[in-house]
Amino acid sequence: MLTLRQLETDLIGPITVSIEAGECVTVVGASGTGKSLLLRAIVDLDPNRGCVSLGSQDRSSVSADQWRRLVALVPAESGWWADRVGDHFEDETKAAVLLSALAMPDALDWEVSRLSTGERHRLAICRALHVQPKALLLDEPTAALDDAATERVEMLLTQQLSLGIPILMVTHDPRQAKRLGNRTLVMQDKTLVNSEETPA
Repeated sequence: MLTLRQLETDLIGPITVSIEAGECVTVVGASGTGKSLLLRAIVDLDPNRGCVSLGSQDRSSVSADQWRRLVALVPAESGWWADRVGDHFEDETKAAVLLSALAMPDALDWEVSRLSTGERHRLAICRALHVQPKALLLDEPTAALDDAATERVEMLLTQQLSLGIPILMVTHDPRQAKRLGNRTLVMQDKTLVNSEETPA
């Protein structure tokens, strides 16, 4: 279970919510309401206050690097620091299994500079999953993908849910929220509210 208790920054919060093991909670809301800022606060990329825990482990009990391996964030725009895709993976054999699931079996030898936006999205998801995180945060993971690629990504995420991984996912696609989400929360007035509580 991933739990946020009174998590806030200067721009959002306080937010209190729990995502159960194997549950996908989708977050929707207008652009600029702070959805991405929430994900960044959870992994401690921006100054924040409050408590975040994964099961019985509090975020404050481990280093930032360790926490970001336990709770992996796939941002809308991923960062790349080497020329070759494979150099971004610790275990290329393990990565190859994930890449095959997304119909990218040869991607380890590709040059990052030649990747399309959609390829970067899919590879960023693989990069996050190959370290076997215990929770997953996704910011518009399929925004640049066609229907076939979206379906492959969603199948991979469904597998993670079956393993008990809690997922918090920002999406602008209400169909995706219905397909994957056990609950949908709305970012409104700096905090999260249940979708049924928002005005029609």
